[in-house]
Amino acid sequence: MERIYLGEFEELVLLVVAVQQGEAYGVGVMEALEDEANRSVNISAVHAALRRLESKGFVKSEWSEATAERGGRRKRLFSITQEGSMALTQVRDVRVNLWRQIPGFSPNISFG
Repeated sequence: MERIYLGEFEELVLLVVAVQQGEAYGVGVMEALEDEANRSVNISAVHAALRRLESKGFVKSEWSEATAERGGRRKRLFSITQEGSMALTQVRDVRVNLWRQIPGFSPNISFG
């Protein structure tokens, strides 16, 4: 199996993109990370992570229609690809395997 290179921040961004099911965009991802991960996030870091994930083939993007809400501007919407889903599964499996190896520790992990 090919090694997946996914940093912790990229993993969080990819998870948010997966959750938002094709409706993810920079500011929305940033707000979700601030809410869900309880961490302050710079919008430039989110955009950079989305570009890296797209170059790795883990997300794809398309432009939305212009909306009056945004003053006629379009959003770049991101969705997870099959490769992105496989990357998340691989990262999850590695983490779960390591958690299960901690002596005397019994996490309630019920992933696939």
